[in-house]
Amino acid sequence: MKNQYVIEEFKLEESWRLFRIIGEFVEGVDRLHDLGPAVSIFGSARTKPGSPYYEKAREIAALMVENGYNVITGGGGGIMEAANRGATEAGGKSVGLNINLPFEQKPNPYSNINIEFNYFFIRKVMFVKYASAYVIMPGGFGTMDELFEAVTLIQTHRVMPLPLILFGTEYWSGLIDWIKARMLEEGTISEGDLDIIKLTDDPDEIIKFVKASKKD
Repeated sequence: MKNQYVIEEFKLEESWRLFRIIGEFVEGVDRLHDLGPAVSIFGSARTKPGSPYYEKAREIAALMVENGYNVITGGGGGIMEAANRGATEAGGKSVGLNINLPFEQKPNPYSNINIEFNYFFIRKVMFVKYASAYVIMPGGFGTMDELFEAVTLIQTHRVMPLPLILFGTEYWSGLIDWIKARMLEEGTISEGDLDIIKLTDDPDEIIKFVKASKKD
């Protein structure tokens, strides 16, 4: 049985694993280097078609394409499928960066540029490297990982300050309140760090955030 814990493979044939890692980086860069302006949209793989957040993700992706942006997702189901679907329906480049997992994640049929990854960290580099903004829809641990990775990179000036937008005030407001009540009060973040994150329920407002950032 193939070892599903990819990181443990470094114990075996380490040199060949390094070539595989380099190969994934090369393929990602080669496939996306001429993508053009794009927005990475994150969210749960478990969100069902027809549900409110699924349809909003589809709408947001279409708006992005209509305003000159392509769309990047994790390539799976749920919110990712919705965003790829909206981008494709609007005639844009619809990128799916799929991760090979033993469960849950399967490529959706709506991405017209599909890249397969075995390593999460390479995939996350591609999300960040080619994005002009990040839109975070409701999601679970994977979405939280992508959210805080992006916040940290912006906070530490490892990437340009790009719009990072949480969509869904009902879903995200508890997290924002906790950040203010605990992290800010305890001094583990600065007050200015809160400016990195924007919260909205309005797809049109997302477009305004992205366009305003482009002008700066």
